[in-house]
Amino acid sequence: MLNGSTQGEVFLIGAGPGDPELLTLKALRMMQEADVVVHDRLVSQAILDLIPANVQRIDVGKKPNHHPVPQHEINALLLRLAEAGQRVARVKGGDPMIFGRGSEEAAVLRDAGIPVSFAPGITAAQGVSASTGVPLTHRGLAKSVRYVTGHCRGDMPLDLDWDGLAHTDTTLVVYMGHANMQYIAGELMNHGLPAEHPVLVVVNGTRPNETRLVTQLGALQTKRAVIPVPGPVLFIVGRVVSLLDDMGQNATDAILDAPELRQVLHG
Repeated sequence: MLNGSTQGEVFLIGAGPGDPELLTLKALRMMQEADVVVHDRLVSQAILDLIPANVQRIDVGKKPNHHPVPQHEINALLLRLAEAGQRVARVKGGDPMIFGRGSEEAAVLRDAGIPVSFAPGITAAQGVSASTGVPLTHRGLAKSVRYVTGHCRGDMPLDLDWDGLAHTDTTLVVYMGHANMQYIAGELMNHGLPAEHPVLVVVNGTRPNETRLVTQLGALQTKRAVIPVPGPVLFIVGRVVSLLDDMGQNATDAILDAPELRQVLHG
């Protein structure tokens, strides 16, 4: 139902990486108070199931090289719904302020005088770290962690700080990098990382069908073909991958293990 005013509001909500138990109480409250939910492709079905049945849902999901609802149309949709007096839940996978365009949407809405509130979400890197047991920093292995996008706006070529990223004591987390990961691996090796540098690829992180691939930077060209997509894909590049907890995992987990990396890490 409408909020009783002539102008609505928008909630920018982070739905986390997929496990509904990682959804914050604030995010859940906002979703259940909304008149309409505008959601992305990466929001899991388990989280969508928490939305009351009488609430309208609008899917504006994107895929690489396939944007059926361009960003400017999403902005216009949010504005139109709020101006009609609706309480709008804009639900995004992960956190709306980490590669989620939440700030872009908020700027458009605020310029039009629409109230905007945020509910942060567990970003994919944190969710995958918890589900796999791989820390993002660890004494003696990684002093820092950096998040980068593997996909640029308008499918433009990647222009990353390769010198700054190619450090063996840094954990590099690559979001949306499946299409360009071979190129990213090549640039990292060209700027100093060894071909044997560990990589963990996680598809559908934190979900019942989470799948993992353990490999090396130099092997990504051949291993990429066995990564089971579709599904959100996250790459963790760094020595912390040696701490992968592959004991006692759920039977639904499929751990694809590269023997050459096990030999490097465990002798």
